[in-house]
Amino acid sequence: MDHATLNRWVIRYSPAIAVKAKSQKRETNKSWRMDETYIKVKGQWTYLYRAVDSHGDTLDFMLSEYRDEEAATEFFKQTINNNGFPDKVVMDKSGANYAGLANINLLLILAGFATMIDILQVKYLNNIIEQDHRFIKKITKPMMCFKAFHSAQATIDGIETAHMIRKGQLSEENIPAYKQFMALAG
Repeated sequence: MDHATLNRWVIRYSPAIAVKAKSQKRETNKSWRMDETYIKVKGQWTYLYRAVDSHGDTLDFMLSEYRDEEAATEFFKQTINNNGFPDKVVMDKSGANYAGLANINLLLILAGFATMIDILQVKYLNNIIEQDHRFIKKITKPMMCFKAFHSAQATIDGIETAHMIRKGQLSEENIPAYKQFMALAG
């Protein structure tokens, strides 16, 4: 089988498998760690926003061409839609990420909610997600550079889904990883 055929399959099927995996993962806790890392696409740096809970379970991920308030707000909306509201979010000193979560808090106030999401900007509490980035970097670095944004997004969907399976997020029982993947793909 040719590697180009596998690449076409990844681009075609991994986004659908990732959506199914996100909907079937076990419930996470309400203390989140959020950060972004860099991925090269067409010779330009893009930003992979990622969030994990305090146990290291993947909450959500999003590839963006920009690292700004709008992208961070979109990421938080997506993550909250998929996982519910957190009690607190720990992040680094990024002003864009802080502004994105502040926008979410503003929307909560306007919607009439009494509680807001606590924002903690503590560098060393974010080590869980920094270590989790290593796995993604280990897989994407040998690829050197993606040629198109949509293929980078689809490939990262597949990588993150495989990572969630390895972490045991999709199954409470000791089901082998290949059977979990087959259940998602079926």
